[in-house]
Amino acid sequence: MSESPRGSSLILLAVAVLLAGRAAAESRLHEVIALETPAAAGSRSPNLAAGNGWLVMSWIEPQADGHRLRYSILDGDRWSEAREVASGKDWFVNWADFPSVVPIDDSLWAAHWLVRQPAGGYAYDVHVSLSGDRGRTWSDPVLPHDDGTPTEHGFVTLFAHDGSIGLVWLDGRNMAGEPHDASGHGGMTLRYGNFFADLSANANTEIDGLVCDCCQTDVAIADTGPVAVYRNRTEEEVRDIYVMRHLDGAWQPGRPVADDGWVIGGCPVNGPTIVAAGMEVAVAWFTGAGERSSVRMSRSSDAGATFGAPVEIAAGGSFGRTGIAFTANGDVAVSWLCRQSAHTASVCLREVGPQNVRGPVRVISGDDSVPALGVPQLARHGDAVVAAWTAEQDGKTIIRSARVIRADVPAAH
Repeated sequence: MSESPRGSSLILLAVAVLLAGRAAAESRLHEVIALETPAAAGSRSPNLAAGNGWLVMSWIEPQADGHRLRYSILDGDRWSEAREVASGKDWFVNWADFPSVVPIDDSLWAAHWLVRQPAGGYAYDVHVSLSGDRGRTWSDPVLPHDDGTPTEHGFVTLFAHDGSIGLVWLDGRNMAGEPHDASGHGGMTLRYGNFFADLSANANTEIDGLVCDCCQTDVAIADTGPVAVYRNRTEEEVRDIYVMRHLDGAWQPGRPVADDGWVIGGCPVNGPTIVAAGMEVAVAWFTGAGERSSVRMSRSSDAGATFGAPVEIAAGGSFGRTGIAFTANGDVAVSWLCRQSAHTASVCLREVGPQNVRGPVRVISGDDSVPALGVPQLARHGDAVVAAWTAEQDGKTIIRSARVIRADVPAAH
């Protein structure tokens, strides 16, 4: 059958549109600018927290008899001199569960770290400290949980919440002295608490009675209030990513961002990340559903009430461990660990624009040897997204950081 001239024209037009879209995606050139950090050799586990115009990077640094939590503030293209929040000899230090320093408002900042209990193993507590002078001085620590059980308390996310400091964390109190099974008896829970500036507590509530044991939590603030993401766990061992919104003074029941249907009998240690701007929300995560590794992203235009179909960011050859940020023009930037070998990786980044057009994959960690057991960080600051990760150099860990600037976005002065 011969093809009509009109049919040929439509095909050529479709091809032209496809090629134009691909060219537009591939024309998103970036400049990756390395940022020297003040972290000492042996430092690890950076955390990035943005708020009120600040971008704060915190990390764990070894000292002769223990560890200390330090932080730095990004000023243009330079990290400030490091400051110390706290130190201790009995800290729980783990690549997947690590401290943070978070600017709550212009003056009030919050920090958390983890301290081992005498029982040892995975029995440890969350310690929270506040600063009323932008991190210059810090209060004595308090515990957000009061159960006193020799179990795990960690994977904390701190956030600003109605003039107070909110936090969600994984809480193992139900695992004390009981077998851990899929019926919910002895399972890990997700809890919420909050503090006022004087460290008085206002809440300590279970908000999900059965969740994955050791995947990071995350929270973003939309126009409607906090939106939390975490890896859930059903009685059938489906461990997909759930979203939970705080509305009208209460947390609503969690529900899946996408129905991946990942059935796995243990924790994958691969939590989700979330970002919000107004009513726009985006979530990135890793899944191994169907025995196929995949990094995915989904967007919401109604503050997390509903999400669009997920976009595949990377398939195969991925360790996951996502980061996420909105770019200066409203695209979504997602970072993750690209597999190089069984134990090493590179930090990769990809942007997703309108109509879910995907840009090229960029390696932003250069020639760094990046341990597979790490959680790179990503945050928006000014006209750029900023990344931070743990690398290895001369047999020691070291913290790296970089600004990634879109070529079509003017640099800030």
